[in-house]
Amino acid sequence: MSDPEVLIVGAGPSGADLAWRLARDGVDVLLIDRLADLRQAAFSSAALPWRAVEQHGLPASVIASRWRGWQLLGPGGQRRHWQAPHTLGAVLDFAQLRLWLAERATSAGAQLRLGWSAETWQASGTGAQVQLRGPAGQRQQLQPRWVVDATGQQRALLGDPAPERHPLVSGVGVEWLLQLDLPRWRRWAEQLSFMLGSDWVPQGYGWVFPMGPGVLKLGVCRLLDAGHPQPPLQGLMQQLQQRLGLQGATVLDRHGGLVRSSIRRREPHQRGPVLGLGDAVSTANLLGGEGIRHALSSSAVLAPLLLRALQGDHAGLRHYPAMLRRELGWRWSLSGRLAQRTWLGLRNAAADQRLGRLLGGLERCSAEDLSALLFDYRFERYGLRALPYALGWR
Repeated sequence: MSDPEVLIVGAGPSGADLAWRLARDGVDVLLIDRLADLRQAAFSSAALPWRAVEQHGLPASVIASRWRGWQLLGPGGQRRHWQAPHTLGAVLDFAQLRLWLAERATSAGAQLRLGWSAETWQASGTGAQVQLRGPAGQRQQLQPRWVVDATGQQRALLGDPAPERHPLVSGVGVEWLLQLDLPRWRRWAEQLSFMLGSDWVPQGYGWVFPMGPGVLKLGVCRLLDAGHPQPPLQGLMQQLQQRLGLQGATVLDRHGGLVRSSIRRREPHQRGPVLGLGDAVSTANLLGGEGIRHALSSSAVLAPLLLRALQGDHAGLRHYPAMLRRELGWRWSLSGRLAQRTWLGLRNAAADQRLGRLLGGLERCSAEDLSALLFDYRFERYGLRALPYALGWR
């Protein structure tokens, strides 16, 4: 491998998208990923609003299903349904998404090396010296002008922000890919379903998302709370499977992951020649665990700034954090505070009662309004009563 102008570490959505954006403008880009096969550990619930599918030009090959409704199962098993007459969004096949994004980048001229990871780096006069480790344990040193950390919550190169100034809130999730008979699958098709309340998942929530015919995603996640004991996620998954009538389904895959994000989203996005991207700079939405859309937005913001920096104009990179916050919007930051307030407090009957009242107020909303609330954080669609929860006053 020769020295690239830009080394991107991590071939997830943000890293692969940035590689494509830079390569199509003639930049010498090297994209590496620790996985030997991008279909390995390719897990994400991957639900998006339809306009995001169109905005990013996602092909049919990465779409597992379309959805047009919502189902919320609240405390005590109360079911509420919302349906739209048209498609509201899609559930993606995350493995196919990663493959497509990587292939698009290489078609534009980016180099892709799988099974490689970045171990250490240090600043040099013209950029950085980076020590790489290959699939057979071999090592190689490269000297790119810029390095992009797209390793997600691991922040392998950028490092964690100072905890006293930018504490990270952690969420952990488990998801099973289930295969079951079509009659049971149809009960969950064409809608996103969430289980909310401490009797479902203390300090978190559960979900069922449809994939192709006969296949569902069943998952649970929660915020970590060292101050209170939390039941094992595996046990919660088994309980969820039983309560939802999904027992006996074949488990095709089991996977899980960790999200670590700051609430204020003002941590450093750069250390010398290293720039953070996607979840490495807390773009994930802790309210619903969504990360793909925001990761792609971060690459769209960083790409033109990095192109200017390669031409000698570094001033724009100073504005990268503010530009990213502006792109994602003030509601995005507010959603983090709402997530912390909602999930950490959801651990007893009193919290369930408050949540039940909140869900009851949503009954007058349309399916489109609910999408605007949960994907765009448009709390005004629900009314002023949502703002105290968003601001942490209740």
